[in-house]
Amino acid sequence: MLTVKLPSGESLELSDGATSLNAAEAISPALAKKAVAADINGKSADLSATLVDGDTVLILTEDNPKSLEILRHSAAHLMAQAVKNLFPEAMVAIGPVIEDGFYYDFDFERPFTPEDLGKIEVEMYRLSKEGIPVVRSEMGAEDAAVKFCELGENYKGEIIRDLVRDAGINTVSLYTQGNFTDLCRGPHVLNTAKIAYFKLLSVAGAYWRGDEKNRVLQRIYGTAFFSKKELDKHLAMLEEAKKRDHRKLGKELKLFMFEEEVGTGFPIYLPKGGVLRAVLEEFERKEHLRRGYEIVYCPILLKKEVWIKSGHYDNYGENMYFTEVDGAEYGIKPMNCVNHIVIYSSDLRSYRDLPIRLFELGHVHRHEKSGALHGLMRVRAFTQDDAHIFCREDQLYSEITQILNFVKDVMSLFNFEFKHILSTRPEKYIGSTENWDNATNALERALKENGIDYTINAGDGAFYGPKIDILLKDAIGRFWQCATIQCDFNLPERFHLSYIGEGGGRHRPVMLHRVILGSVDRFIGVLTEHFAGAFPLWLAPTQIRVMNITDEQAEYVSSVADKLAKAGFRIDADIRNEKIGFKIREAQLEKIPHMLILGGNEMKGGEVSLRLRSGENKNNLDLSFYIDIVSSLIAEKSLELWR
Repeated sequence: MLTVKLPSGESLELSDGATSLNAAEAISPALAKKAVAADINGKSADLSATLVDGDTVLILTEDNPKSLEILRHSAAHLMAQAVKNLFPEAMVAIGPVIEDGFYYDFDFERPFTPEDLGKIEVEMYRLSKEGIPVVRSEMGAEDAAVKFCELGENYKGEIIRDLVRDAGINTVSLYTQGNFTDLCRGPHVLNTAKIAYFKLLSVAGAYWRGDEKNRVLQRIYGTAFFSKKELDKHLAMLEEAKKRDHRKLGKELKLFMFEEEVGTGFPIYLPKGGVLRAVLEEFERKEHLRRGYEIVYCPILLKKEVWIKSGHYDNYGENMYFTEVDGAEYGIKPMNCVNHIVIYSSDLRSYRDLPIRLFELGHVHRHEKSGALHGLMRVRAFTQDDAHIFCREDQLYSEITQILNFVKDVMSLFNFEFKHILSTRPEKYIGSTENWDNATNALERALKENGIDYTINAGDGAFYGPKIDILLKDAIGRFWQCATIQCDFNLPERFHLSYIGEGGGRHRPVMLHRVILGSVDRFIGVLTEHFAGAFPLWLAPTQIRVMNITDEQAEYVSSVADKLAKAGFRIDADIRNEKIGFKIREAQLEKIPHMLILGGNEMKGGEVSLRLRSGENKNNLDLSFYIDIVSSLIAEKSLELWR
């Protein structure tokens, strides 16, 4: 017999050679039925894993987040098996779990078609219903590499040989289900019957290992869940996301465009998008001034030497653009921090001067890989609502708290929910571990003492400091990373920044890097999808459209439009000789919040009739009353169209 420990602290006696599944069965048949995998001594393992005396065992059921990842990884293998059954000439590459699903890369002579995806799905369902056992085994790495290459799976052979060379791995684990064997660390589900609710979503090109010099493979994306209800809910969300796609809406609403002739990843804002962005940026300027920030403007090109000094050249250089001016090498700024450091160091600073808060809507450029570009969400040129705060160490808590409150105030205007993630020291970093610990502790203290729930993302900090990332939850439940707060003891040290302390000596300030919206461009993309292009009244490029029913009201339309423009509203007038229903439909498609419809009765009474974008009507309103209501809604930045 052997004894294992449960998370509750209880002990469980099992026969020698018992597996995690046996442990689940011993606890209860219901638990065994819901079991997906196990954590043995804190490490995820298959249910078939053999236990030894003294192990601590946690059974992972379907409601555990780890289980969903295991299911999706197993679904990727099931998809690869189906592809190999249908298209034996296809070579398999890699098939990881990603957010909300999985993918697998294949090398195949022709593009997979939508019809192919349908056939692959049918084959996956057949394999699922067979309930094929998924069996783990181990093999010497060199033997495994030879085996895969003999089978024509050259990508697997390359992966294994790289593991041998780079990590000194001598043994690899394999998973076999029926006629299909794959290289994998696991764990996986016990048999294919567990993979019952899945959907293949799309196919796209992807460079092998993300290197543009390598062959383009075909990446099939899919998703999987433990229930049909969860799958249907997710697919409905994806359909809604398609309708809200900012690239589609940006084109339909004439907000922005991308032009290959100009360059990939460089957005061009059209007049309506320009208005939207200008309103958002003006709001930002006012909010920053109100909160004690000073506005600065800085150059885009800086000499290479300053990027070497900052550490960007060594740690971020592959993402930067460089050019030559008068025989000297310059870098186009990917961030605004260096300019703000130069401003700080341009004058003698006293402890009484701190904190100094410098704000810039700074235009930056980053060399993103072409495969990573995605509308406004990932571009190569964008504007950050960037600020850097130089403060004493004893001011850190207060300043971080103020930034957290700033983010909360702004995001509540758009009805965003959000969550906080603390990212710690990465493998590639500058500065001392002591400075990193101090910076991390400052951020964590502010989160804890303000009662903010957070999770830790180990190793994902910037190369110069840890950070709090704030992820926004949009109207259909997706999360977007926008705001961030980074605590930096290192760049002030590299640039020898100082202030005169109360006792007269020189002291080193701490630097906070922070954005509220993040990339303004990305935020506009997020807003477009969040509101499905139907922006709040205060933010809408055109707030009011004034329309006549017949030509007799054309002059009255011009008079009303003039008064609205003088009141400061963004308006246009539609006096075309078209039916009013046609005009209203066009305005609805353009998602204009307010439509004023002026006919004979309105002209006679000096009134207006309002049709809201929602379809609601407010007839025969006094114009002055209407202007007062709209003015208050805009001043409050309300999400309501009327009150």
